[in-house]
Amino acid sequence: MLKFLKGVVAGSGTGLKDLPYNIGDPYPCAWGSWSHFRGTSKDDGSPVSIFSLTGSNPQDGHLAAGRNGVKRLRTVRHPNILSFLHSTEVESFDGPSPKVIIYIVTEPVMPLSEKIKELGLEGTQRDEYYAWGLHQVAKAVSFLNNDCKLVHGNVCMSSVVVTQTLDWKLHAFDVLSEFDGANATATGPMLQYEWLVGLQYKPMELAKSDWATIRKSPPWAIDSWGLGCLIYEIFSGTKLGNTEELRSTASIPKSLLPDYQRLLSSMPSRRLNTSKLIENSEYFQNKLVDTIHFMEILSLKDSVEKDTFFRKLPNLAEQLPRQIVLKKLLPLLASSLEFGSAAATALTALLKMGSWLSPEEFSLKVLPTVVKLFASNDRAVRVALLQHIDQYGESLSAQIVDEQVYPHVATGFADTSAFLRELTLKAMLILAPKLSQRTLSGSLLKYLSKLQVDEEPAIRTNTTILLGNIASYLNEGTRKRVLINAFTVRALRDTFSPARGAGVMALCATSSYYDMTEIATRILPNIVVLVIDPDSDVRSKAFQAVDQFLQIAKQYNEKSNAGDTADAGSLGISSMPGNAGLLGWAMSSLTLKGKASDQAPVATVNSVMPASTSSPGLIETPSTASAHRVNSSTDFADQPMPPSPTSTDGWGEIENGIHEEQDSDKDGWDDIEPLDEPKPSPVLANIQAAQKRPVSQPVSQPKPQASTSLRAKSTVKVAKDEDDDLWGSIAALPPKSASKPLNVKAAGAVNDDDDPWAAIAAPPPITKAKPLSAGRGRGTKAAAPRLGAQRINRTSSTGM
Repeated sequence: MLKFLKGVVAGSGTGLKDLPYNIGDPYPCAWGSWSHFRGTSKDDGSPVSIFSLTGSNPQDGHLAAGRNGVKRLRTVRHPNILSFLHSTEVESFDGPSPKVIIYIVTEPVMPLSEKIKELGLEGTQRDEYYAWGLHQVAKAVSFLNNDCKLVHGNVCMSSVVVTQTLDWKLHAFDVLSEFDGANATATGPMLQYEWLVGLQYKPMELAKSDWATIRKSPPWAIDSWGLGCLIYEIFSGTKLGNTEELRSTASIPKSLLPDYQRLLSSMPSRRLNTSKLIENSEYFQNKLVDTIHFMEILSLKDSVEKDTFFRKLPNLAEQLPRQIVLKKLLPLLASSLEFGSAAATALTALLKMGSWLSPEEFSLKVLPTVVKLFASNDRAVRVALLQHIDQYGESLSAQIVDEQVYPHVATGFADTSAFLRELTLKAMLILAPKLSQRTLSGSLLKYLSKLQVDEEPAIRTNTTILLGNIASYLNEGTRKRVLINAFTVRALRDTFSPARGAGVMALCATSSYYDMTEIATRILPNIVVLVIDPDSDVRSKAFQAVDQFLQIAKQYNEKSNAGDTADAGSLGISSMPGNAGLLGWAMSSLTLKGKASDQAPVATVNSVMPASTSSPGLIETPSTASAHRVNSSTDFADQPMPPSPTSTDGWGEIENGIHEEQDSDKDGWDDIEPLDEPKPSPVLANIQAAQKRPVSQPVSQPKPQASTSLRAKSTVKVAKDEDDDLWGSIAALPPKSASKPLNVKAAGAVNDDDDPWAAIAAPPPITKAKPLSAGRGRGTKAAAPRLGAQRINRTSSTGM
C-alpha cells in the first residue's frame, strides 16, 4: 500500500514497463545529475524527450530535488517553459542495491549547446538568432519572477533547451521556489537544494548564504544574475568556469553590453529586471525578432498591415537565417494561412520558403496547407493558388488532385470573372495528367466545351490549345468523338483569327490520333478552306498543315502500294517536322504569366482584349516554334497514352453513368446519343458515304468571297451543299430540308440538319425535332451573334 501511494504522489506512472514511451539515444549533456534521452511514443511514434534521474536510495537529496522539479514543471505553464507530458518513478534491482529512477517525458528538445553547434551560425545571423532566443528566455524568467513570484535559482546554458521549431525554453526546476521576502523564517527548495547550483553561477549573496540580504532583494535579483551568466556563455562559446570570467566583455555585443553589466550588478537591488531588459534593449530590435513577433500576433493586425508585411516577406526571408525560416517562420505562416488569419499574398512567401525544402519535406510541411486552401471561398486566395500552381502542382499526387483539388478548381470554369476562368483553364495543363479517365471525360471536357464558345476570344483560343495538350491523356474513344469536332467545327470556324490558328496547330499536333479516312474526309477539307483566310498567319499555318497531312497521305499511299497495310494507318506526328512547335507554344502560353516580352511567340491572349482585336503574331508558326520549346527532345504525341479503364466506354460513359440527371448536362461535343450497337465496319461505311457525295466545294461556291466572309462575319449564310461536302462523308442520311444559317436561331422548330453536330455524329434519332430553348449562356438574348462557333442545344426531356 505504501509503495502504491508513493507512486501516485511521485509520478503519473507505475513503472518503466508501463511508460508509454520508448527510450532512445542519450544527448551528451544535461542539467545537473539528470540524463537527457531521445524518445518516441509507443502509440504513434511521435518524438519526445525523456529526462531521467537516478538515486541510490529514496532519501537521496538529488531525488528529493528532482521530485520538486517534476511537480513544478507539471504545474507551471508558459510558452517559453518546457512542456510537460508524463512522469513516473520506478525502483530498479539490477545491482547489489536497489536504485530509484525518476523519468520526465516532455516535448522533443535538444540541449542549447548542441543546437548552437549544429546550426553553425555566424555574424549578423548568429546575433539575430541569439537575440530571439534570449528574448524568449527573458520572457520566461520575467514570468516566474514578476507574475508568479518564483525564483528559478540556476539560469544558465544547461537549463535552456531548444525545440524543433528552434524556440528556446527554460527547464531544470529542481531549485525553483517561492519568494517570500516578508517572512524571515520561510524555508523552501532554495534553502534546501542551493548546493545543487554551481558556485560559478551563484551571485555573491547566495554564495555567502546571506539569506537576510536575499529576502530584502527584489525577486528577480538571483535570476537576473543567472541571465547574465547565460549571455556570457552563449557569446563566448564556452561554459562558465568561475565568477571572474564574467568580467571579460570582449565577446558581448556593444548594443547589449550596458544591460549585461546591469544584470551582473554587485548590488542585488540595482540589478536589471528582466522585463525591463525585453522592453528597453536596443539589441532585441532586429529583423528576425520583429518578423516572428509580427507572425505570433498576426490575428491582432489589420488587413493593411498584413498585406504590407506579406508583400515584403519573400525578400525579407532571404536575409534571415535559413534554418530559422524553415523551422520557425514556415510553420507559423502555414498555420496562419490554414486558419484564415493571413492574407492571400502570404501564399507567395509560403511557396518561396517551401522551395528551399527537399521534395519530401515540401510534401509534409507545405502541400497539406495548400490542399486545404483550395476549399477557400476567398477569390483572392483562389487566384493566388492558380497563379502559382506551377510551383507545387507536380508535387500533388493523382489521388489528391482527383478527389480534393479538382472539385474546387472546377468551380472557376463557370466564374463570372474572365480572369479567373482563364487561370482555371491554364491550371488544367498541370492538373489534367493527374485526373482519372472518369473525371476527364465526365467533367473536364464538359467545361472545355463551354469554354470553346466563351465570350472572351483569349479563353476560346487557350481552350483549343489545352485540348491539344491533354489529348494524350484521353482514351481512344473520347479522342475519336472530341478532337476533330472541337478543332474543325469550332476552332477553325471561330471569328477570332488566333483561335483559328490554334485549331490548325492543334490538328497538326494531334495528327497521330487520326486515321487516313478522317484526315481525307474531315480534316483536309476544313483546313484547305483556310488557305484563303483573311489573316496571313492563319493562311501560313493552313498551308503548313495541308503539307503535313498530304505528306501523311503520301506515306499511307506508299505503304499501301508496298502491301504494308498494318502500319499504313498509324502515321504519326513524330515523323512530321512541321509539328514540332505546338508543344513549346502551348506550354509557354499556359504556364508563363504576365511577361509579354517572354511570350512573343505565344498564343495566349490577355483576357481583357476586345473581340475585334486580331493579332497574327499571337500564335507561333510551326517553323519558328521549335526555337521556344520547353522540352525540345520530347514531342507531344510521343508521350504514351494511358490505358483506358475497363469501366470506361469513352464518350459513351457520359450518357450511361456519369451524367444521368439531364441530357443538357452532356458535353457539347456529343449532342446526339451514340448508337447502342456500332456498325461493324465504320471505315468502310465512311468511304462508301464519301463516294456517294464527293467533295465539290468550288461548285457550291459561286463567289470566292464566301469562305472569307465565313470567318469575318457570323451572319453569312452557309450553303447546305458546302456543309455536305465537309461533313457528308460520315453522315448517316442526306438532308431533306433546305439549308439554314448555322449561327442564327430560328423562332420555331428546326430539323436536325440545322445542328452543326448532326453531320459528324451518329444517324439522327427517329423522334421528331424539338423546339429550340429560349436562350443559352449567361443572358437571355435570343439571336444575338456571338463570338466563336455556335452550338445549338436541344431541349431535354425535363424542358431545360
